Amino acid sequence: QVQLVESGGGLVQPGESLRLSCATSGFTFSINGMSWYRQAPGKQRDLVARISSGGTTTYTDSVKGRFTISRDNAKNTVYLQMNFLKPEDTAVYFCNVMVRFVNYWGRGTQVTVSS
Repeated sequence: QVQLVESGGGLVQPGESLRLSCATSGFTFSINGMSWYRQAPGKQRDLVARISSGGTTTYTDSVKGRFTISRDNAKNTVYLQMNFLKPEDTAVYFCNVMVRFVNYWGRGTQVTVSS
């Protein structure tokens, strides 16, 4: 079955960096677009970044120039490099894929940006 496992979250100070990873299994990774979402307390889950099977990337405006999504098809893993983190980036970050019209989610990894 499809499995997504996020890692790399933590507590950092404003201006610092983190790299999130999402290890996947159970589907053909190389032919699927992958996404990162985040959900802050009391708020809806929002799209942060997406990478297509061909490597085309899109970002929500608030992270453009600071975050970079990438993929390693040999490792079936998608990454989110987050630089110049801000307190408003604090959220649980989720990996997402749609396989045969079904949405799959990981359990998420907590990112907290605080001084």
